[in-house]
Amino acid sequence: MKRGTGRLARDAAERRALLRSLSTAFFLSGKIETTEAKAKVLRPVVEKLISLGKEDTLSARRQAASYLVDEKAVEKLFKEIAPKYKEHPGGYTRIIKTGVRRGDATPKAIIELV
Repeated sequence: MKRGTGRLARDAAERRALLRSLSTAFFLSGKIETTEAKAKVLRPVVEKLISLGKEDTLSARRQAASYLVDEKAVEKLFKEIAPKYKEHPGGYTRIIKTGVRRGDATPKAIIELV
């Protein structure tokens, strides 16, 4: 399996809903702690949305708004996050491993903006 394309033991609709809510939470807070597998799948989604935010056109705003759950996340993406990376060619996020979850020993990680 290629990195970043995991199924996360969910069907397509559940996986899409999970990634939409995780990316919305990520843009609202700047970083989130989740499982390592979810962080690896979330990274390309978030990076594509940041690249979309660098355009700042009406079409780009509508595409981001159709994916993100909260309008505040769209505003933050286009007003604060994307302008910071205007000259940056990519690699907007980092994943930091933080250990294992106590209940089931699942590897945990923090995904944050660089």
